[in-house]
Amino acid sequence: MATVSLHSHSFLLVLFPFILILRQNLAVAGGCQLPPVIFNFGDSNSDTGGLVAGLGYSIVLPYGRSFFRRSTGRLSDGRLVIDFLCQSLNTSLLNPYLDSLVGSKFQNGANFAIVGSSTLPRYVPFALNIQIMQFLHFKSRALELASTSDPLKEMLISDSGFRNALYMIDIGQNDIADSFSKGLSYSRVVKLIPNVISEIKSAIKILYDEGGRKFWVHNTGPLGCLPQKLSMVHSKAFDKHGCLASYNAAAKLFNEGLDHMCRELRTELKEANIVYVDIYAIKYDLIANSNSYGFEKPLMACCGYGGLPYNYNVNITCGNGGSKSCEEGSRFISWDGIHYTETANAIIAMKVLSMQYSTPPTPFHFFCGG
Repeated sequence: MATVSLHSHSFLLVLFPFILILRQNLAVAGGCQLPPVIFNFGDSNSDTGGLVAGLGYSIVLPYGRSFFRRSTGRLSDGRLVIDFLCQSLNTSLLNPYLDSLVGSKFQNGANFAIVGSSTLPRYVPFALNIQIMQFLHFKSRALELASTSDPLKEMLISDSGFRNALYMIDIGQNDIADSFSKGLSYSRVVKLIPNVISEIKSAIKILYDEGGRKFWVHNTGPLGCLPQKLSMVHSKAFDKHGCLASYNAAAKLFNEGLDHMCRELRTELKEANIVYVDIYAIKYDLIANSNSYGFEKPLMACCGYGGLPYNYNVNITCGNGGSKSCEEGSRFISWDGIHYTETANAIIAMKVLSMQYSTPPTPFHFFCGG
């Protein structure tokens, strides 16, 4: 069972509901006829090592220090939300698709998410449509081997496994953030959102045409609350919690479009189960009510350089020479100025599993295999 390593009694009280919800999911998942198969598409929010495996990019300690005790390529001090969700179904953590050193260990699915990924431009590694193309190749090769006498076929996913799999999509943040970083105005960024939504819709329809029927779609978080953005943007237009108003407004418009798209697809794709998850509301609540969760300095990075107010310097980022990290067990939401700490991810996962932020409300163990 998933465990949460904490060094604070108050944190134990905060995460006790998570432990209960996780146990409830594990109890149900234990009755699954088959282990669930999961395919994930996304960016750094759910990359479990794809950037390192695919490009050899170096991500070193203190990344991974809180749970794995080594760097795994995840941009956090420990587990990501997707890791907790996998553990709630009592299945193994997802291996990156590009990791050749895991051998044939893809029985429970594969993770196509890569740090820095966006939906546009297309055909640029590792845009969403490239990830979909990788999946199509993976599926074709798996089914090809399954039809032979190759002993590896027992280790691969069958046609029914692909049909019954859960397809998770968590992408779009970089499309918005990169547009702002290129100096585009708020109105120009907003005009790009329909194209981003269109790419995600196209991806889901391709997966549906391939037989996929179960979809889990995360919206994007409050970009204007990331220490990185706050330290690099000179705007003084903050909301009441100190976040960049324009960035968050754009994220909200993207989320509204994504929600509308999911509603359209439920009508258009008659056999599909499409769950839309409001990650924005969960993450913003962590920041707005940080004290009630036991967090300190909600807009400051645990690992970085510069100290208050944001502890982020683009030239001295987490893991690089000169950067420093807070003590293990410290009460931070942000790990490196862009990504969340394992403790924050655990609470986010708890909220996701509660079904209060899902449309339609769907227990995650609904996606058990078999």
